[in-house]
Amino acid sequence: MKKTYKLEDLDCANCAAKMENAIKDIPGVNDCSISFMAQRMTIDADDKSFDSIMKKAVKACRKIEPDCTIIL
Repeated sequence: MKKTYKLEDLDCANCAAKMENAIKDIPGVNDCSISFMAQRMTIDADDKSFDSIMKKAVKACRKIEPDCTIIL
């Protein structure tokens, strides 16, 4: 399953790259890309565990960029 989400308050491109790498390391994630300029995240992950993967992705993003919000 591939979905795109809007990001709010993503402050730097370096943080976006760190968030992208952290999400790619989550088991079940096939691919992830974060566009700093567009403030969007596209994630491709297993259908069966997509909800739990998104919870882990939100947690990983909060750790790197506490002010950033993923609009689910």
